[in-house]
Amino acid sequence: MKFMKLGSKPDSFQTDGGYIRFVASELATDMVVNVGDVKFYLHKFPLLSKSARLQKLVAATNDANGDEIHIQDIPGGPAAFEVCAKFCYGMTVTLNVYNVVAARCAAEYLEMYETIEKGNLIYKIDVFLNSSIFRSWKDSIIVLQTTKSLLPWSEELKVVSHCLDSIASKASIDTSKVEWSYTYNWKKIASENGNSLQWNDARKPQMVPKDWWVEDLCELPIDLYKRVIVTIKTKGRVSGDVIGEALNAYTLRRLPGFSKGVNQNIDFVKYRSLVETIVWLLPTEKGVVSCSFLLRLLRAAIFLDCGETERNELMRRIAQQLPEAKMNDLLIRAPPGEATVYDVDMVQNLVEEFVTHSSRTEPVDNEFLGSRSPKFGPDASKVLVAKLIDCYLAEIARDPNLHLSKFVNLGETIASFSRPSHDGLYRAIDMYLKEHPGISKSERKRICKLMDCRKLSAEACMHAVQNERLPLRVVVQVLFFEQVRATASAENSTSDLPGSIRALLPGGSHGSSRSTTTNTEEDWDSVPTADDIKALKGELATLRLGSNDSGNEAAKSDVEKVAASRMKGLVMSKIFSKLWSSKERHGEISSSDTSDSHGSVNAEETKSTPSRSRRHSLS
Repeated sequence: MKFMKLGSKPDSFQTDGGYIRFVASELATDMVVNVGDVKFYLHKFPLLSKSARLQKLVAATNDANGDEIHIQDIPGGPAAFEVCAKFCYGMTVTLNVYNVVAARCAAEYLEMYETIEKGNLIYKIDVFLNSSIFRSWKDSIIVLQTTKSLLPWSEELKVVSHCLDSIASKASIDTSKVEWSYTYNWKKIASENGNSLQWNDARKPQMVPKDWWVEDLCELPIDLYKRVIVTIKTKGRVSGDVIGEALNAYTLRRLPGFSKGVNQNIDFVKYRSLVETIVWLLPTEKGVVSCSFLLRLLRAAIFLDCGETERNELMRRIAQQLPEAKMNDLLIRAPPGEATVYDVDMVQNLVEEFVTHSSRTEPVDNEFLGSRSPKFGPDASKVLVAKLIDCYLAEIARDPNLHLSKFVNLGETIASFSRPSHDGLYRAIDMYLKEHPGISKSERKRICKLMDCRKLSAEACMHAVQNERLPLRVVVQVLFFEQVRATASAENSTSDLPGSIRALLPGGSHGSSRSTTTNTEEDWDSVPTADDIKALKGELATLRLGSNDSGNEAAKSDVEKVAASRMKGLVMSKIFSKLWSSKERHGEISSSDTSDSHGSVNAEETKSTPSRSRRHSLS
């Protein structure tokens, strides 16, 4: 910290009580200066020789008052006036970063110009500021902080603007030229430089990070911080990602509980202004601020009831970067009075905004996608968002107060997003059914329509077949598509499959498996009993046996091949007769494709398991 000493005489100012200051001298004092609540008993000659204002005030006083003058509005108050008075007496005065601005403003108030006396206080302070303070990184920051209590004097004297320019210039300098001390999280820089805090082999210090200046500026109040960031932006030499890092660090430091949830016991007005300012300062470039930071800002903005403009701006930015979001960041608490735990409507709006944005733009070119997985095509962002919302749905499904319509509406928003697997969505649906056992058959049917059974993995299919919470139609669908896939895989071709089955294979049709179960009987929407599950599992085992047998068909005799094929057809028709008859009634399957199946169905109707024939007649 820089400092400057003025004068050489010993300090002879003394105190009599808390509100009286006087100069210990053989000469009697001949003037009284009232500064606020403090009385200064001083001598005219040393003060009037350096202050034009005191000359005027003394000349204007009434003789009856005995040269007593009142100064109520001097910047810096009694402390700043005392510094100026000691300078007039030639006593030793130490100026530092904490009192120099107050002394400069007080000297300006007292009109201690060079025209009154050469080498006056204003001149000496200006030399100190320009030669020392404004050349120091940390001193400039501290001095800028002191200017706030001295407005508008510090602004009119350009002390604020000089501080801003000094700080912004140093923050914008090439990092190779940074030679001053600064505050930085060395754990972070160690990880960036190979986990070593020591000098390297060439005996050179660690590289200065691009955001070396970020933490020191966190000491500034939000109004001054805003002006510093604006000045740095104006110079145009600092990238948007560093500005974003600075805003993130400042918010973490200044907003209590920002990383985990804003503290309830805070000054709402103060911190609302802080969040709104941070939103206003966000860089305009897309992707330079992390989506996680934006979502935490949105959470704070909602909690602090920030303006609609700020919230809409955050929603717009987040929607553009939604593919890089993390599920935990979406778990924003619902507003007071809501029955649900999380604000599902807000996430719904984000996804809808993402869909709108995606429809307006060209195929995605988000920078962050390149580092995630190059295997994704032009729809990579939609795949990422679909996975994100699948995870979110699984989390909010645990809420017993979550209405089915909110779950389904959010799921339907991403229904058009093509993704290779529906395992995540199945997990979410299963979690909702588990936590809401009292929903009706129609509601179970509605929520299960979100899922495409063709896109379930083998593990998910095994779970679904044994899942007593799923409607019977879904269990049968899973078995059906597993068998179709097994058949196609065994034959290594789908050319020999009936056209209606080929249409149901992934890639064979862009339609959903939901179309295969439209308008079937009510029983197919019911929850299967333990007997149903047992029967289906037994039939699945038979299907597997048949599939394994088909894999070795090359080694079998013609008679064995025919027998294995016929057995597989009988078991398949036993399970799917209901499904095929329903599809035929709705014109979904041509007669040529289904005639053989129906023949098998009629032959095997009477052989259904007792429990299934009782509950689900196939006639």
